Amino acid sequence: MSLTGQFATRAARMKASEIRELLKLLDQPDIISFAGGIPDPAMFPAEAFRTAMAHALADGQFEKSLQYSVSEGHPRLRDWIVRHMEGLGVPCTRDNIMITSGSQQALDYLGKLFLSPGDTALVGWPTYLGALGAFNAYEPRYDRFDPRGNRSAADFDAAAEGRVKLAYLSVDFANPTGVTLTAAERQGVLDLSEALGCAVIEDGAYHALRYDGEAQAPILALEIARRGSIEDCRTIYCGSFSKTLSPGLRVGWVCGAQDVIRQLVLEKQAGDLHSATLNQIAVAEVAETLFGGHVAALRAHYGARRDAMLAALAREMPEGVEWTRPEGGMFVWVTLPEGMDGAALLERAIAEERVAFVPGSAFFADGTGRNTLRLNFSSPDEAAIDKGIARLGRCIARQGA
Repeated sequence: MSLTGQFATRAARMKASEIRELLKLLDQPDIISFAGGIPDPAMFPAEAFRTAMAHALADGQFEKSLQYSVSEGHPRLRDWIVRHMEGLGVPCTRDNIMITSGSQQALDYLGKLFLSPGDTALVGWPTYLGALGAFNAYEPRYDRFDPRGNRSAADFDAAAEGRVKLAYLSVDFANPTGVTLTAAERQGVLDLSEALGCAVIEDGAYHALRYDGEAQAPILALEIARRGSIEDCRTIYCGSFSKTLSPGLRVGWVCGAQDVIRQLVLEKQAGDLHSATLNQIAVAEVAETLFGGHVAALRAHYGARRDAMLAALAREMPEGVEWTRPEGGMFVWVTLPEGMDGAALLERAIAEERVAFVPGSAFFADGTGRNTLRLNFSSPDEAAIDKGIARLGRCIARQGA
């Protein structure tokens, strides 16, 4: 007997993450993997977390750290995030912050909040695979959203079968492309959202990881400058400690107008009550202790790996292959010659060269972009990058022969 016939219609839109499946390859030591967006574990502030956990579990403290907590999130952590957001040009209060179990949960909750079946979500072409996974359950249609393009609000309204509810984008070193929007392009996003009356979901997961170039203000900061208060803004900022302190503790946050946060808190209460109290307390202490210095070390560490990958690509890629040159983040986006298939290349690359990456079609809502792929440079060291890109270059040359 099977219950599959009883599944809700949304279940048909839930797909396995190609990235999560590829992460299983990391258990094979002979494979050089550029697949996952994985931080280097050598950079985890392990000693600081040992100390923070010990403090949280000490007599007189464990009664709180092992107990239920408020759905909004631990006050100490939210207060640190308020100071952090103010440093980004986003004046806010504790009531504008909700802690989530990673920013992935924030995307799921925001999709649930804004999307009814048939509504339109504007996303990049390509966009973050996890955002598509989060939104798919709420049965939207997707439309191509390129802040560097020239489509107007009227174009989107005309194409939409349902109301345009949200625009999702990562404006700094986007996953998967590594592209960063200019200040003018960010203002254009605000113009579009105002004309459409839709929310802007700003994914700030990589904002801290800038290696060169000039820092840009978040879209939320620009909108506050326009409107005077976060309470009048359509932009909702999603932040995360996964790329800076620890992905395994699953601590992220949402920053937005209080009416949005209050509704998200209701979803949190229905979903998992609250994020892990012990993890929040530990992250708060570590952030207070070393966040700025630790991020500076990450920038030097990952910046060197970014440079190594760009140099290896220039040296090893055959003619006709193009790639982005990100100012930060964790990814380089590669475009293969027309007609070449990234999924077929991956199969060959694993079998023949023992090197892995993510085929680009996974990042397109319509499954196009088959001649693209995403490379991660934060996890492999410089020697592995040199060796792996040489292997990949050989494989691409054979595939195109």
